[in-house]
Amino acid sequence: MMFTDDLIEQAKKDAKLFQPNHEHNDCIRMAYEWLDAQLTTQGTRAADWKHIIERWCGRYITDSDVEVAAFMHPKIEGKYPKYNIGKRLTLPSTKRLVGIGEAGKQNSIMRVGSPSAYKIIEADR
Repeated sequence: MMFTDDLIEQAKKDAKLFQPNHEHNDCIRMAYEWLDAQLTTQGTRAADWKHIIERWCGRYITDSDVEVAAFMHPKIEGKYPKYNIGKRLTLPSTKRLVGIGEAGKQNSIMRVGSPSAYKIIEADR
């Protein structure tokens, strides 16, 4: 789902972050796409989500970018770094990054690191 800049700016205000620090609206879009691919669970767990997402999308993002993306997502609950994301992470398709201009701007896309971090691979749609 591609959000307009106006919707993202409103979400930044509505999320009421303590000390917001945002890079670019595309960073929120990329974080949203990564979160959208994940399976959710009833409990929450903490992880270094921003670094996991950065390796996938090839662009530096902030904790605040992830927080706003989670705030915008209808299935994600919790506050950074504790979200209701299952232990079996899904490697999102790179097709989710199509049309997001900042994707891959600072590193190669899919610099996944340890492939064992992902238990599910999303099929290209």
